[in-house]
Amino acid sequence: MAAQNSVLTQIARPYASALFDLASSENQLASVETSLSDVSRLIGESADFSRFLRSPVISADNKASALDALLGKAKTNPLVGNFLRLVAQNGRLFALDAIIAGFRELAAQARGEVTADVTSSAPLNADQVAALGETLKAKIGKTVTLNQFVDPSLIGGLQVKVGSQMIDSSLKTKLAAMKIAMKEVG
Repeated sequence: MAAQNSVLTQIARPYASALFDLASSENQLASVETSLSDVSRLIGESADFSRFLRSPVISADNKASALDALLGKAKTNPLVGNFLRLVAQNGRLFALDAIIAGFRELAAQARGEVTADVTSSAPLNADQVAALGETLKAKIGKTVTLNQFVDPSLIGGLQVKVGSQMIDSSLKTKLAAMKIAMKEVG
């Protein structure tokens, strides 16, 4: 998994960087980031769309034409539309999530923000996200952008990763620690 993430990062970084540079030079950072968030939400909400993007069976040309039809109906930033077409033609749609994450990271750095990956057992509501953002801002001293992930196996609690620092308050980890402690005692 770590090796796969590394390969995805190597594929995604140049695309994210190129889009960031283009969006910056065109003064469209906010609009591009909003459009990418919409695409990211679609990937997260639609298992079919996610499978379509990752499928090695569907050719790059078929993916590009299907994406073209989707973009024709969507009200997306033209820069993002052209970018997505390019990624599709290059056969890199499987890395789209990583490309979007890389772009968000670059945009956050440009705003002087820090990005935190938050994994919870269920989606956080708006109040919880705001409270967590304020808590992290107080601890770190910078505005924190949250990338949210859901992993039901955590049972409860959170895992928060900011840079190389990991805060794990999940029940899964606490139960695993208790199991190890009980083995040592017994």
